Amino acid sequence: MKKTVPYFCLLVIILLQACSGSREKKEELKYESDLIDSLANTRKEISFYFFDEQKDFPDAIIEMYSPLNLERFKPGKVPFEFNIKNYPFGEGLAGFQLNIILNSGDPIGYNSPIFQRDLNEGTYRVVAYLLDNEGLALKEFGNYVDRDFLVGDSRPFPYSAEPYLAMNLPINGQTYIEDEEITIDFLVIGGDMLLDNLKVQVRVGEYSYEINEAYPIRISDLPKGDYNLQLKLLKKDGTELDGPFSSVQKAIIVK
Repeated sequence: MKKTVPYFCLLVIILLQACSGSREKKEELKYESDLIDSLANTRKEISFYFFDEQKDFPDAIIEMYSPLNLERFKPGKVPFEFNIKNYPFGEGLAGFQLNIILNSGDPIGYNSPIFQRDLNEGTYRVVAYLLDNEGLALKEFGNYVDRDFLVGDSRPFPYSAEPYLAMNLPINGQTYIEDEEITIDFLVIGGDMLLDNLKVQVRVGEYSYEINEAYPIRISDLPKGDYNLQLKLLKKDGTELDGPFSSVQKAIIVK
């Protein structure tokens, strides 16, 4: 009986070390770059992968009170109002807690559920979503909401029942230092990747990667340079979707 204690302690230590280690990369895809690792005397590899992300606040709900669907406003200040439930909004989470994206632009962060945006005439689609402690978009149903509205004398978008993308990270022109991990975080709105047979394809320069789940895509060891990052929502057979927001492009820089 006395001998079981050391074995139990050893097992606990092993489990703790395993839990404290780095997360396991899923579906990693590597490309050989033209750069040489001087220490190992081998070519560097560019890696694409994802992690099994912890789902924070899965029961969080965001409701949009303004704008209403296809509501029309005069050019100028447009009111936005949200109701947020089951989420510690305003209780000290780091950074912004609520982001909105207008027409596939860069996200704009807020820590208040009521605010205004100064908008010119046009047709707008807003995607509003909540963030976790790492600044990643919450992706469970109810964690985000979308709405079309009009400013001035403009017409609604042509009707489309197709799902589409909203990119949380990176923002356009984002700069990374060499060897910094790049995170591509996105939402698939109006569809389910599994049930609707969808996949997401990312292209960065000459490199590409595909994923069948809405996990953030990670890239490591991308060489220095200026890149056009393109994210596309596709059918699993590679067919492109026709909606206006089925693809997003951002410029990124690695220094």
